[in-house]
Amino acid sequence: DKRNIIVAYPDGVSASWNSGGCCGDSWVNGVDDVAFTKALLAKLESDYCIDPKRVYAAGFSNGGFFSHKLGCEMSDVFGAIAPVSGVMGEDPSKCVPTRAMPVLDFHGTGDPIVPYNGGTPVIPIDLGSAFITFRSVETTIDAWRSIDDCLGGGNVIYQNGDATCTEYGTCKGGAVVTHCKIDNGGHEWPGGVAVPLLGNTSNDISATDTMLNFFDAHPLP
Repeated sequence: DKRNIIVAYPDGVSASWNSGGCCGDSWVNGVDDVAFTKALLAKLESDYCIDPKRVYAAGFSNGGFFSHKLGCEMSDVFGAIAPVSGVMGEDPSKCVPTRAMPVLDFHGTGDPIVPYNGGTPVIPIDLGSAFITFRSVETTIDAWRSIDDCLGGGNVIYQNGDATCTEYGTCKGGAVVTHCKIDNGGHEWPGGVAVPLLGNTSNDISATDTMLNFFDAHPLP
């Protein structure tokens, strides 16, 4: 209410999203969640007063993966994306947005579900395939830097306790790629409610406040 923002919390089939490389029933069954998202936005925009230049995607875990996919496939709709604890599911070569996509990414180095350095989950969990292997955060960030033609090196723009945010600028169209690394952070939403079984939760940065500020700064051109 303070920011005049409408937030929609959509639910994927069986609490999952088809992000191209993860996870659950939506992925296994090839659900077209991008089409669903387009239909959802059309419904929301018909029911509420929404600025079409200020529509954004954020998600956690599988929702974070899906946020990356939406950035790749709906760059004409979303001004920016902010994935949390999720990496690119599809091959980065298949990510061909029509414009440079501003990205704000959060990930903990101690994430037991989506390992920071890539690989398989440390905690056994049914993600729809026994053979699922994740890309690393570094690969994901480097992919976005390449996609957005970012020429600038990384500059630390925030550092507090276990949270360090590095921004990569000089990208096409004024886009930036920012990664907030949570030292020893788990599969958690920074500044959110702790779930101890999934690792440490940072209280040194609020993912929510940080991404809202990021979104405010990056409307559609």
